[in-house]
Amino acid sequence: MKRSRLSQAALLGMGGLLAACGSLGSISDLEGTIVIDGSSTVYPIMEAVVEEFSKKFPNVDVSIGFSGTGGGFAQFVQGNTDLSNASRPIKTSEATLAQTNGINYHEFLLAYDGITVVVAKNNTWLTDITLAELRALWLPAGDNPATTDIVETNVPPTKWNQVRSTWPDATIQLYGPGTSSGTFDFFTEVITGKVGNSRTDYQPSEDDNVLVQGVAASQYALGYFGYAYYIENTDSLNEVGIKANDSAPAIYPTLETIADGTYTPLSRPLYTYLNTDKFANNEALREFMLFMIDHVKELTDEVGYVSLPETNYESYRSILEDLA
Repeated sequence: MKRSRLSQAALLGMGGLLAACGSLGSISDLEGTIVIDGSSTVYPIMEAVVEEFSKKFPNVDVSIGFSGTGGGFAQFVQGNTDLSNASRPIKTSEATLAQTNGINYHEFLLAYDGITVVVAKNNTWLTDITLAELRALWLPAGDNPATTDIVETNVPPTKWNQVRSTWPDATIQLYGPGTSSGTFDFFTEVITGKVGNSRTDYQPSEDDNVLVQGVAASQYALGYFGYAYYIENTDSLNEVGIKANDSAPAIYPTLETIADGTYTPLSRPLYTYLNTDKFANNEALREFMLFMIDHVKELTDEVGYVSLPETNYESYRSILEDLA
């Protein structure tokens, strides 16, 4: 995929804000270190920003990881990272710990995502699923109601025909994010009714590419992750339409259905959190944030998420001026 370089107009616009933040001298001479961690869902957006930023500022060392939203916040509230990507808002407990540790931060909404339920490309029988069926698939033992007369009450289904009688008499294979993932938190809350309430007999990973490979390998597998990872793997995966109930139409995730909210309840916002004290004292981080707000819209569109209106990103400039 081709990504655009900084335009002359963007550089001129950046120059005004840089003056407010302090002169950095020659761009090619800029040095420093930036540490980013957090959500694997936000990772493709931030990876694209880092890639383009590094072309302009090769002497800045930018480290970016994807330990999951929870894993990222665990580092962020200790002051170990500059930016923490998140597929959910910071929890009260995390915010309290940040305050205790003297960590000041600012939340930036970056984009919108639709958690996508996927099956293998050779799966021709599971094209849609109701919210009740999805709930039955993921609820743990003790919480699982019968969805058909085949399923024993409070026992998670182990065969596909226990969820819908027309599906195969084959063992269910499930893949999903690990428990430190914001995607896991969001999915479990909207599908099972409680954050973290999930059956444990599934294959977890904080690396969405591992989930892609697992689902793609079997027509009896099902998984979920961010929309961008589905878009990148349409040659090996099919998306599953979500039905509010048996008689409702199946809604598939697209840029349009995610943006207008019709892909419900699996549409959600994506964030990054900035350590504001580090921003004020790190010239490289200030430059990175400026670069990010100039390019995150086009790069978000490029990697397959739903970007915000341009005015939203433009408003971040005044925020950064106040934080510098």
